[in-house]
Formats: sequence, C-alpha cells, structure tokens
Amino acid sequence: MSHDPCTEFRLNLTRRHFLQRGTTAGIGAAALASLLDLPQLHAAPRAENNGPGYEPGSPGPVHFAPRAKRVIYLFQSGAPSQIDTFDYKPTLEKLNGQNLPDSVRGKQRLTGMTAGQKSFPAAKSFTKFGQHGQSGQWISNLLPFHQQIADDICIIKSMHTEAINHDPAITFFQTGHQQPGRPSLGAWASYGLGSTNANLPAFVVLLDKNSDNQAQPTYSRLWGSGFLPSNHQGVKLRGVGDPVLYLKDPTGAPLKDRRELLDTLSKLNQERFQDVGDPEITTRIAQYEMSYRMQMSVPELTNFSDEPESTFKLYGEDARIPGTHAANCLLARRLAERDVRFIQLYHRGWDHHSNLPNRHPRIAREVDQGSSALIRDLKERGMLEDTLVIWGGEFGRTVYRQGGNANSYGRDHHPRCFSIWMAGGGIKGGMSYGETDDWCYNIVDKDSKGVHIHDLNATILHLLGLNHERLTYRFQGRHYRLTDVHGHVVKSLLT
Repeated sequence: MSHDPCTEFRLNLTRRHFLQRGTTAGIGAAALASLLDLPQLHAAPRAENNGPGYEPGSPGPVHFAPRAKRVIYLFQSGAPSQIDTFDYKPTLEKLNGQNLPDSVRGKQRLTGMTAGQKSFPAAKSFTKFGQHGQSGQWISNLLPFHQQIADDICIIKSMHTEAINHDPAITFFQTGHQQPGRPSLGAWASYGLGSTNANLPAFVVLLDKNSDNQAQPTYSRLWGSGFLPSNHQGVKLRGVGDPVLYLKDPTGAPLKDRRELLDTLSKLNQERFQDVGDPEITTRIAQYEMSYRMQMSVPELTNFSDEPESTFKLYGEDARIPGTHAANCLLARRLAERDVRFIQLYHRGWDHHSNLPNRHPRIAREVDQGSSALIRDLKERGMLEDTLVIWGGEFGRTVYRQGGNANSYGRDHHPRCFSIWMAGGGIKGGMSYGETDDWCYNIVDKDSKGVHIHDLNATILHLLGLNHERLTYRFQGRHYRLTDVHGHVVKSLLT
C-alpha cells in the first residue's frame, strides 16, 4: 500500500512544528520561544543541556579537579564470598558449626533458597588467610597474586545493598536503581565527561569467557544509556572473531567509498534534524563517524603482537587467549593508554549455592593473576595514580551453610555486608575500611562506616571530578541522577 506524501507529512507534523513553521509562525513561534527557549533547544549539542554529548575527542568540563582520568571496573558477577577472600574472621574457628543466633540475624530477609532451612550452621572459611605487604592486609590463599598488591588496594569490608537477588542487585550496582531503564555508571561518565580519544568510544565493555555452567547471565542494559542519548551506551568488544561486528565492510568496498557514503548520509540526517529537531539524529551521525574511525583504530588496539614477552609473564599465558580475564585485563590497559574514559569488565561464575569449597577456587584462579597484573602494570607505567580500578560483585555470601555438610556446602546471597576493593585514582592503598561483626553478618558502626552503593557511585564520580548531585539529566519532567536523592562521598578512602 502506497502512502500519500502529503498525508504522511501532516501526520508527522507536531504542534511545535506547526507553530514554528506554519502560517501562524509569527505569533506562535514567538510565544513558544518565550516558554521553551527555542534558541537553547537548537544550540550546539552539549551534555549540560541534554544534547547528545560532546564530540569525540572533546572532553567536557569537570566540577572540580579530578584525581582519576579514567575507570576500569572489574565486576565479579555472581558475588564472591567475602568470608573466603578478603574478610578474615578468626572468630569463626570457634563459632564454626554453631547456629546463627536470632539476635544476629534479626528480621533480615532471607532468599527462598534458605528461608526454609531448619538451622543455619556457621561455616568458617575453607581456606587459609595471611597478612601481606607492609600494610599487613589479610588476603586469603585463594588469591595469591592479589597478595602481591596488598599495599596498592583499599579493601572496603562494609559494602551493603538492599537487593537480595542477582538481577536487581547487579542492575543496582551498574545503574543506581534496581529496576531496568536507568543509564549505567559508564554512560553517566561518558555523558558528563566526554572523551579525549576521537577514534574509540568513551565507554567500552569486555565480557570474560565463562567456565561455570550455572553462571548468572549479563544483559546489554547493564551498560546501556537508558534515557541518555544513545551514543553514551557501552560498546562491547567481542573476544571471538572480529572485536566489533561488521568492523570490516562485508562488501569489500574501499574506505573511500565508505567515506563518501557517510558524508552523503550525514547531509540527509542534518536536513532531517533541521526539520524535526530530534537530538537522536545528531547522535546517529556521531555514531556513524565513530564506527568509521573504529574500522582503523580497533584492529590496532586488539593486536597484542607489539607486547613484549614480559607482558605475558606478568599477566600469564591466558593473556594470549582472547576473551579470558587475563586477556581482557591486558586489553583494558591498552584501552586506558588510549584514554578511553570508562572500561567495564564482567567475569561471571561466582554464584555458588553448592560445592563452594571446590568451585570458588577455580573462579578465583581465573581472575587472580590478571587483576593483580593490571594493577602492577598500570603502576609500572605511571598510570595507576590517575586510573581508578574497582573489583567486586553485587553482594556477599552468608556465613551459614546452604545445604550440604561441613565439607561441601554453599553460601546464600547476603546483601548486609560484603567486600570489594579499589585502587589508584586518588584512593588510599594498603588499607581496609569498615568492619563486620564476629559472624561476618552485620556491619559494625554501619551509620559511620557503612558504604552503600550510592556512596560508592558518588565517590567514583567525585574522583572523576564530578559532583554526583550536579550531574543530572532532565527526563519526563524531572532531573535524574545516578545516585537518585542519596549518596555521599566516602572521604576517608581518598588520598
């Protein structure tokens, strides 16, 4: 069925469009301009006035001097057990096997997986801990390479969240809200800060290969832009095949032809933008241009042939295998060298409701050397001081056993207290922050030492030079921000 172009034009004609360009333009446009500030609406696209953001290679203004230029976020999806990694609890040697007291548990939520248990026997750590570095930080033997960076990392033992199941918990960490639809942390950083590299996206995502058959899934919305302009969403680089689909022109056409096509397409899109004023049109133009430049920049980025043998000795032989955690950590360093603003890694497989003493060591081995090597590599290159690195999952694990017996058991989800670490970018190294009780079930002095997700995100933005209360975006009649109406900067963590 063919469409009458005149009818189609009338159907697409908005009230604003009519007032601007119709026969009543003289009065209508003037009235509308006074109400909506039309010159501002058609101003050059800038992040602060809800445009698509800064041009690639054009960083935006900060609220104050930043301590970090970029972020590398090593997200451990599934939730590592803090009891068996970073929160040493010698008291559990005596409490092992004893039922968790009602006075400790209180009225806190339990998941449906353990709510029906008749007893909640405590399980001490199945591995040994030791003190490492001049700081004497306690780190478990599951992470021997992490023991080498004890003086560089700050272990936060008092993280807490409200979410008790994986999907809302991961969504909360990545977007500041448990329900889908909000922009991710990386998208906020891209929107607020822009990029200093015109040839790579400001926000890049890397997914590690998964070895655990019960790993929680990841979703593209975790690195999405939500209601922000779409050019701020994370760009995923694949570990198999071409890093980006269609990086090579499937027609085999030369770049000259591609350049002419994009120039013509840009002119058409610009004309359409002048007609309807939709900022997503200029976003699309910018994304086409970025894709064109990535055809040349990404192959060079992902080619490790220029790395010396010492690099693979540091990161391990897995770094030669695309998609492994070690390879992605090395790729993250190369992205950081090229001033990519926000680099997000996801490693799945920590969700161990059964056989935890056998499964946790395997996942720990997959991430231990690469994560540690990244810190050491950045430090040796003088980049750690302005690169913020974060390592952790969406919540912790329970001190009590989920099913099984004293030798083989699981640990359930535990949002009340868990551990993550941060390093570089203005963070004090060689220290731990916060404390949990003897049962590793509650935070001691939660009001003054507890670190909520909103606090963590506020601190991350602060280190990037952004005030979390001022980084906002107007959508559906209100100003939104990453931390909603919450969050405070944890200044005790800062250098």
